Amino acid sequence: MEAAAGFLTAPPPLGHILASDKWRSSALVQSLKDGGVTVVMEAELGVADFHLPNRSCILYVSEGDVVAGSSYKRKLVRYRNASSRLQELVLVENTRLSEQYFSAVQRFVVFDLGLTLLPVSGQAEASQLIAQIVLGGGRDNPFRRSRSARPLDPAVLAVVQRVPGVGRVKALALLQHFSSLQQLCNAGPAELEPVVGQAAAQLVHSFFHSPSAAGS
Repeated sequence: MEAAAGFLTAPPPLGHILASDKWRSSALVQSLKDGGVTVVMEAELGVADFHLPNRSCILYVSEGDVVAGSSYKRKLVRYRNASSRLQELVLVENTRLSEQYFSAVQRFVVFDLGLTLLPVSGQAEASQLIAQIVLGGGRDNPFRRSRSARPLDPAVLAVVQRVPGVGRVKALALLQHFSSLQQLCNAGPAELEPVVGQAAAQLVHSFFHSPSAAGS
């Protein structure tokens, strides 16, 4: 597999991920291995930090990146501009130290660049999310719906199910109603309420918009 504009041309096999060589000694990679994910280190992965078998990729923005200033923005722009047919995800560490900057990061990633941001508390939570995506999506996608020409990505479903108070049924309802995870992230409580009810609507909105919701 050769890198083109920062992305590899073919996804890794099921149950595997490709990880940038800089993550070789990280707790995240070790946790993935302990959880049953086969991690293949790749020196020429390009801008992305990880490639997943469901044709998605991940750029990881650490607490240190956020606190250090705006230099991470240049990397995010390169990530967005890389020619790719992959779903581009951005994992951002939202901690007590970085939460004061989180809203600005979120606006830049979601509104300025149009990418999907997933808040994590650190590498341990990130590894759990990645493992859930990699090990939860089988060869036959169980989330395809005959009423829609667009398949529901197991990776996206896994993210939505992490919202407190939202199980599989409500997650599926949300993903049938909203055309993308980005559109769901941008939805207000009034738009969410008809789909999942008032209480769940507030929880969904808080999960994607409140710094403290993901940093606890």
